[in-house]
Amino acid sequence: MVRTMTESYLISAFCGESQAHMRYLIFAKRAAESGFPNISRLFTAVSHAERIHAGNHYRNIVTKGAQTTVGGALFGSRSTVEDLQHGIDGENHEVNEMYPAYMAVAKDQKEYGAEVTFRYAWEAEKTHAGLYTRAKEAAEQKKDADFKQIGVCEVCGWTTEGEIPDQCPVCKAKKDKFTIFA
Repeated sequence: MVRTMTESYLISAFCGESQAHMRYLIFAKRAAESGFPNISRLFTAVSHAERIHAGNHYRNIVTKGAQTTVGGALFGSRSTVEDLQHGIDGENHEVNEMYPAYMAVAKDQKEYGAEVTFRYAWEAEKTHAGLYTRAKEAAEQKKDADFKQIGVCEVCGWTTEGEIPDQCPVCKAKKDKFTIFA
């Protein structure tokens, strides 16, 4: 049985990643409709990575019975530039605040499975923030971002642009475990 505090963080992370998955799909549609097909592709790829994170967290939750959750999603954006800023803010929150705290508790409580899924997500969120920042700079100039193919590791959700490495630098999965968004 997973200890209570770690499990509550797994549930929180599952909810946050699930909401990010859906929010980024909505942002992808809006970017496509606004004439930013590459930014739309980025949102779609990152949405896929967030779904992988949610699934990894879910597999570590062992609660029996119902749980009440509170989501911390960002709402209110109305343009691709605002959507990208929401993405940057959310990813930076996860990188700088949320996942470091969750990993520390999981490590202290010797909950290895949770610690691994938190680390996987934390590493991926770093790349997401950087990709969103590049996309926002282009969108602010009313241009689409110039992304090459985007690859998402199916094991950990790590996301990269351009050439896919032979091995994921986060979880060591082989190149054939990447989904390509071209």
